[in-house]
Amino acid sequence: MRLGIIAAVALLAGGAAQAEPAKLDPKTAVYELRTYYPAPGKAAALNARFREHTMVLFAKHGMTNVAYWNEIATATAPEGRLIYVLAYPSREARDADWAAFGKDPAWQKVVAESEAAGKLVTKVDSVFMTGADYSPPILGK
Repeated sequence: MRLGIIAAVALLAGGAAQAEPAKLDPKTAVYELRTYYPAPGKAAALNARFREHTMVLFAKHGMTNVAYWNEIATATAPEGRLIYVLAYPSREARDADWAAFGKDPAWQKVVAESEAAGKLVTKVDSVFMTGADYSPPILGK
């Protein structure tokens, strides 16, 4: 149920922030799997920042929010990690989208406010992927 709510929020946030996200060709789209390692005691604040700000700003800058997950806590990650997937028409579009996102005054304000008591993330892993020819449809395509 929780994952369904997160996916619904991702779709709504993506549509609310811009008129029309970039069209994705399932054969050439680039997917980015990102894993955020929250600083100790910061997982709730990190999730709140995504829920309240980041997803909408991603969509504003042409990124397609695909899905978000919270890892179940483990001994090595007691608060779990935030894992999500974004989609782009190409790697070049991804790089341009992230450059614009990073320069956005709204994002800079969100970071300053949300990290006033310290960084929310200690590490980010990123993996770039394309859909395999035998994959079920991605994003309903």
